[in-house]
Amino acid sequence: MAKAEIQPVELSITLADGSVRRYPAGVTPRQVAEELGEQAGQVICARFEGELVDLDRPLEASGRLELVDPDSDDGLEVLRHSTAHLMAQALKRLHPDAQLAIGPPVENGFYYDVDLDRSLTPEDLAHIEEEMRRVVAEDLPIEREVLPAGEARRLFQERGEGYKLEILDEIQDPTVSVYRQGEFVDLCRGPHVPSTGRHRAFKLLNVAGAYWRGDASNKQLQRLYGTAFPRQEQLEAYLKLLEEAERRDHRRLGRELDLFSLHEEGPGFPFLHPKGMVIRNELETFWREEHVRRGYQEIRTPIILSQELWLRSGHWDHYRENMYFTQIDERPFAVKPMNCPGHILLYREGVKSYRDLPLRYCELGLVHRHELSGVLHGLLRVRAFTQDDAHLFVRPDQIQQEVEGVLDLMDRIYSVFGFSYQVELSTRPENSIGTDAMWEQATRALAGALEAQGRPYKVNEGDGAFYGPKIDFHLRDSIGRTWQCGTVQVDFAMPERFELEYVGSDGSRHRPVMVHRAIYGSLERFMGILIEHFAGAFPLWLAPVQAVVLPVAGAHAAYARQVRDQLREAGLRAELDDREEKLGYRIRQAEVRKVPYMLVTGGREAESGQVAVRRRGEHEQHSEPVESLIARLREEAAARR
Repeated sequence: MAKAEIQPVELSITLADGSVRRYPAGVTPRQVAEELGEQAGQVICARFEGELVDLDRPLEASGRLELVDPDSDDGLEVLRHSTAHLMAQALKRLHPDAQLAIGPPVENGFYYDVDLDRSLTPEDLAHIEEEMRRVVAEDLPIEREVLPAGEARRLFQERGEGYKLEILDEIQDPTVSVYRQGEFVDLCRGPHVPSTGRHRAFKLLNVAGAYWRGDASNKQLQRLYGTAFPRQEQLEAYLKLLEEAERRDHRRLGRELDLFSLHEEGPGFPFLHPKGMVIRNELETFWREEHVRRGYQEIRTPIILSQELWLRSGHWDHYRENMYFTQIDERPFAVKPMNCPGHILLYREGVKSYRDLPLRYCELGLVHRHELSGVLHGLLRVRAFTQDDAHLFVRPDQIQQEVEGVLDLMDRIYSVFGFSYQVELSTRPENSIGTDAMWEQATRALAGALEAQGRPYKVNEGDGAFYGPKIDFHLRDSIGRTWQCGTVQVDFAMPERFELEYVGSDGSRHRPVMVHRAIYGSLERFMGILIEHFAGAFPLWLAPVQAVVLPVAGAHAAYARQVRDQLREAGLRAELDDREEKLGYRIRQAEVRKVPYMLVTGGREAESGQVAVRRRGEHEQHSEPVESLIARLREEAAARR
């Protein structure tokens, strides 16, 4: 007869500082925090053995316990998740017929998708916020319950929550957790803050449409967005940031500055206007210069390639839902979502020797990816874009050196735009190809390159590409937002799939390694980021119009035209504004268009061969000979300052 398992009467709890304390079984993180002298409000939840748990969750085993404060990444996520529940409770009080779908935390806030017969307005959001504050004042305990799946189903059936029942249908576990706060109950894994009184600073932001499960064939729900912070001053700072972000919105500036447009005839396929093409061409020129210096060879591969190629590369199995397809001569083809298989086909042209490696192919390749209509967003999320791709075919002993070269190139390019950045190393995802040994060697090479250059990095577990681990660069713009752009990935799997070879110094056949990398990522997206980063006020080298010549009156137009022509002959992008409007009005218009230099010409300037120079954003102006000005502007543009 088996002995009954004896429950421990005392637990060994290892704290964040490494110290070990003894507690009775069933102790809660809140009790540990109180013993350690943590004040109310300083701890929001806990992490036990790597899992986030509620403060009042009884601990039944020994392990490592970390107390989580609300300012940490984990703490903010829990706070915002709890605020989504707070908002849902307030909504249900005001609109009992509303059905709740999902309400997760997201970057900088939270949302909840709801099914409601009437459309919510900004005034409704204000009323919901008022009710949220009443729930906060009630300081309702937030309690976790674990229910048998059948009992949970009956609970939400009684409440008429059809979306919760649909979610329950997909849960295979015999039990599920729900959270209660007063009369409100929600299906949720948690954890949450201990009570509704812990909410201090929150704001509802807007309402948008969202299809249930992101599928346009499903019903469109209303998505209520909000944000929350531990303290009011943090919320106010964030709201000011949102105001500034709105002022910099690339979609509005794109229209005002005549850079690009989007049309219903091509949803997700942006149209670049002449001024937008100036920016794009300058980005491409800079990109090419830097790659030539580092021994890259630019290539061009087809947009459409056969289905067999995508099956062999693994994209068919791992990326098919994001691809577009067609038929040619009754054979199935796919529009490329990535450039790597085409680069592999070029590598296979002719026998490669170890002396040929590293071989660095780069391409500004047009790719297409199917994105749901609900996620399309100006230039930042599109269905067709140009990827500044490169694939380095290297020997195993060259991996780290080549990755370090890529890191240096990224640093060079990002610094020109004034971006700082942080780095993440993403490891093997569940949906992946290749052996454990391949992944271990590839991950070790990336980490080694970062450590050799003394670059701090964060590990992002399980977020690598399906074919290899990667380093991602998160750029920080002029108002503190981050954007994921550059990536570098080490890939042993695809050379194996395509049986790539090179002849080694020993005369034998060996397998090369592929290093995938992009710096801008998507040229279109990078342009959108730059528009917002510079608020449309581009540095001289990127500005679509670098100077506008403004005659004081009609009598000075001939000299102004001569100055414009001199600037153009020198390779500068100059325009003439000789409209019959007051000079002050035309100067203001040039400022609105964010032209870097305004050159005023009158009788005195015409006699002396000079112009009155006024820089964007400045009120003072000075006179300067045209030849001197041209030399100075050319130097400024060439230096990409």
